[in-house]
Amino acid sequence: MNHVFPRHTKALPPVAVRGEGSYLYDESGKQYLDGSGGAAVSCLGHSDPDVINAIKAQIDAMAFAHTGFFTSEPAESLADQLIAHAPEGIDRVYFVSGGSEAVEAALKLARQYFLEIGQPKRSRFIARHQSYHGNTLAALATGGNAWRKEPFAPLMIGTSHISPCYEYRGREDGETPEAYGLRVANELEEELLRLGPENVIGFIAEPVVGATLGAVPPVPGYFKRVREICDQYGILLILDEVMCGMGRTGTLFASEQEGISPDIVTIAKGLGAGYQPIGATLCSKAIYEAIENGSGFFQHGHTYVGHPTACAAANVVVGKLTHGGLTARAKIMGEKLDSALQAAFAQHPHIGDIRGRGMFRGLEVVEDRATKQPFDPALAINNKLKKACFNAGLICYPMGGTIDGKRGDHILLAPPFIITDAQIDELVSKLDQAFLEVLS
Repeated sequence: MNHVFPRHTKALPPVAVRGEGSYLYDESGKQYLDGSGGAAVSCLGHSDPDVINAIKAQIDAMAFAHTGFFTSEPAESLADQLIAHAPEGIDRVYFVSGGSEAVEAALKLARQYFLEIGQPKRSRFIARHQSYHGNTLAALATGGNAWRKEPFAPLMIGTSHISPCYEYRGREDGETPEAYGLRVANELEEELLRLGPENVIGFIAEPVVGATLGAVPPVPGYFKRVREICDQYGILLILDEVMCGMGRTGTLFASEQEGISPDIVTIAKGLGAGYQPIGATLCSKAIYEAIENGSGFFQHGHTYVGHPTACAAANVVVGKLTHGGLTARAKIMGEKLDSALQAAFAQHPHIGDIRGRGMFRGLEVVEDRATKQPFDPALAINNKLKKACFNAGLICYPMGGTIDGKRGDHILLAPPFIITDAQIDELVSKLDQAFLEVLS
């Protein structure tokens, strides 16, 4: 490990040696329940034999062929399978190697679309505060998490940010969820008019916000109003489903539950379920045809786009999520997880909100439940909870800066869809153990 550049040089992790079902094991033999699927990645668990066999078979036949020269059967088959289940109007798939790449490709594709149709003035994006869209520079720029962006701000593209749809902290007393959703959605129109709609490329948002807010779903009607505004002013709606898509929230695409279709949608994480690095940017027929009938060339690309072995793995994953029934299972088991969390923590003095959809759940940790007062960031509550959970044999995804990038703590849970009732009980028990240790 001495030559590996770790995520944090002062907190070296143990060596993982084996995965089985919903568990990972380190070199000492210690067992960890993967309560967050890594980072909402391992939807099938860690030892699915069908995915592993598909990878082996593809490597035996052909591990790699560069898309500058070839397409491949796994890529063609996977694209067909995704489009068969995609939101209405989505017609083409551009494969990449992960979520940040998918968002980066989406932003460049959106810009090139307007160049192809003769609207070169459009150069700005609008996004939301407390969003996260990846760590490449354009993706980081559109993201709304302050502390992640601050060191790299001089390198970023121009992006405006409006309020998130964050009902727990944003909805006012006496305001209905629908009225609140309309109010915050209308901020998009206000920002468009401020910038001049002719200068804006699109609006990017996570249907259910993941890492930086902790599984926050929209209120009813919010995204329908957003879609209306995008259509009215001729901008693109880009939905980032890297974390919340691929069955995670109980439907294959999270936007299905909003009754809308995006112009571009990004997926990753659960697409490969951790067995291979893969992501994808999907776009509408209109966007594809603008390039097809124009320059014909999407001015973008990476060496490993459309990697045959990665696509072979993802083909099996998507099959299991769809006709294999695992997305439906994620919805059912997600409701059981929510019920268990509510029973254990709904009245906890330091749990302010329990939220989410499907196998994507968040708990907001507060100092005072009645006032929603967060803990002092100097206490690093989220870090202490992560350590306590890990010591107890539970992998979860705590984060800080929930409210504004500095204040607030939450825990994100995104276990494998194969989790059992007994493992849900184990997850809640170990989480309770960590709360007792850190919050008492």
